[in-house]
Amino acid sequence: MKIFPAIDIKDKKCVRLIKGDFENKTEYEMSPIEQAGKYKDNGFKNLHIVDLDGALTGEPINIDIIQDIIGKFDLKIEIGGGVRNFETIQKYIDAGVEKVILGSAAIKDRRFLEDACNKFQNQIALGLDAKDGHLAISGWTEESEKLTTEYLKKVNDYGVSRIIYTDINRDGTKQSPNFEETQKVANISNCPVVISGGVSSINDIKKAKNLNNIEGVIVGKAIYDGDIKLDELAKEIDAKK
Repeated sequence: MKIFPAIDIKDKKCVRLIKGDFENKTEYEMSPIEQAGKYKDNGFKNLHIVDLDGALTGEPINIDIIQDIIGKFDLKIEIGGGVRNFETIQKYIDAGVEKVILGSAAIKDRRFLEDACNKFQNQIALGLDAKDGHLAISGWTEESEKLTTEYLKKVNDYGVSRIIYTDINRDGTKQSPNFEETQKVANISNCPVVISGGVSSINDIKKAKNLNNIEGVIVGKAIYDGDIKLDELAKEIDAKK
């Protein structure tokens, strides 16, 4: 089981949103680079980063911070937020990112997703951000009419290497992930799924281990608020069921 501690970057700061609402955010004193170093010091190997500025603008606004983190800490990073063209994907790959997460652009244009998977094999992850069963796009500011499971069935053979499934209603709430919907997605998916949104305790991590086709769990606000201690969470890294 991989643990992906999260860093969401807005205006060069670590922030956490509640249910994806940019007006309902908490800023933290520690910089993204300092936070990444803290994760590294506690033995974490993977890192989930979202460029919230990128999600709003469609540009890799914080790529300099990403480069610094990779250069200093040698972590396996997945990055998302406003990735809408091959040029941005290439910039992140060149920076040393392990996987680039495609979200809105892939939902709006399946051909873009397919071509990206072919061009950057085993380096493309798909972010499925859902609200009440429907996919949300553009930094969660728009809800689409696409059902999550129906969309996944259409792109299942494109060669996506990882799916990050987020229930927006749970994200930042610390009310536990939507395990039921996540398992539905995992049962359909041809690639492993990472759970995101609402992780509140170590018990959520343990429960995730009992689900099928789950690669890992993203943990964000519960770390920042102290509900989950890093040393306790680190014990779950790569732990068996």
